This record gives sequence, C-alpha cells and structure tokens, in this order.
Amino acid sequence: MEKPSHKIWFPAKRNGWGWGFPSCWQGWAVFIIFYLLLGFAAFHWMPQHPRHFFLACVLLSLLLIGIFCLKGEKPRWRWSKDS
Repeated sequence: MEKPSHKIWFPAKRNGWGWGFPSCWQGWAVFIIFYLLLGFAAFHWMPQHPRHFFLACVLLSLLLIGIFCLKGEKPRWRWSKDS
C-alpha cells in the first residue's frame, strides 16, 4: 500500500461507509471548532431566528464534509473481514 503524500486527519471507518474519529490533533481541532460554532449559532439564533440556525447548521455541516473529503481517506464500504 502506498503512503499518501499528505497526513490523513480522518481515517475511513472500519465498518460501513464514511470517516471515523480523527487520527491527529488537527482533526480534533476541526471537531472542536465545528461544535463551538454550532453552539454559538444555537445560542444566538435558535430562540428568535430558527431559520438562521438551520442555515448555519447546513453550511457548517457542508464545510465539515468538505474538510473530511480534503483531509480524510477516500471513504468506501468496508466490512469486518477486510484488513
């Protein structure tokens, strides 16, 4: 197996499709920033402007998925029998 030219922040899950938990501090920093921004949006927009909060959730989620695609392994279906 070839070594990737960049460090993987989000390895692929062992079972199923998608990404697992971060494998380095940069990945954990992305998670922490994501949840802080989500909490900020909830605190400021949820009571009076739920549409703004929904839009913030969608945009933050798309940004997180984009970071997963750039800094993570290519996701594919995996099952327990795979090594």
